[in-house]
Amino acid sequence: MRASFVFSEVFTGLRRNITMTIAMIITTAISLGMLGGGLLIVRTIDKMQVNYMADVEVSLYLTQDVSANDKTCVQDPCRGLLADLNSNPAVDTVVFENRDQAYERFKKLFQDNPILVQSARPEALPASLQVKLKDPSRSDVITQEYGTRPGVSRVDDQKQFLDRFFGVLGGVRDGVFVIALIQALAALLLISNTVQISAFTRRKEVGIMRLVGATRWYTQLPFLLEAVVTGVVGWAIAVAGLIGAKFAFVDRILSVTGGIIPNIQVLDVVVVAPWLLLASIIISASTGYATLRLYVRH
Repeated sequence: MRASFVFSEVFTGLRRNITMTIAMIITTAISLGMLGGGLLIVRTIDKMQVNYMADVEVSLYLTQDVSANDKTCVQDPCRGLLADLNSNPAVDTVVFENRDQAYERFKKLFQDNPILVQSARPEALPASLQVKLKDPSRSDVITQEYGTRPGVSRVDDQKQFLDRFFGVLGGVRDGVFVIALIQALAALLLISNTVQISAFTRRKEVGIMRLVGATRWYTQLPFLLEAVVTGVVGWAIAVAGLIGAKFAFVDRILSVTGGIIPNIQVLDVVVVAPWLLLASIIISASTGYATLRLYVRH
């Protein structure tokens, strides 16, 4: 009997303030959707770091004279560099690539751009030593130690590029979180206002219930549940929106990157969804409870 009364009061309160309820649901859904988007970006960055960091290499590009005169790396300074790298405990493997091999690889990489391939010549591509490290995060050690050695023209550290790339993604993630925070603040204000209005419109019923012995917690529970219900509905819309956005345009946008940025899977949304539900319940329940304690006297 008590449970049916509480739920009937919840339904009545949501129906009486239908416009405020809809506004609160929409705002909560947008806030949770932005939060979910930020969490999905975090998961994407984590996937990329696992996928790419294992393949990070440091390329030591050799000077033009070494590239032209030492095709097999049997003369100094190329031979000395190769020997030092092979004996370095931080190095996993070292592969020498002469300029002819570099040109062949260039043609394969840009085979879809024949004009660029035709305009390039082997003489324009230097020989290099491709260094793979046991710990890719320590690639700066190779740069510092071998960057100024004789025969080395420049050092290309792939980790530096990845760090910049992940930094850009991190900036996008932070921007999404800021928008989510702003939307969450709007949701908090709407929840507070809705609870206050709902309590005010039913102040006589609540007063009568208190006079006949109902506890304060029992009279305030329907208002608290109203906030939680709207939060859960907003969560459901947010999750549906994330899945819909994935199929509607996110997959097409990421496909343009050629697999550099991995696609977001439905499983990723499923993993993030419980955290969004938890955030929705905590925010709506705590805001509703605080509002009742501060502004509702009965």
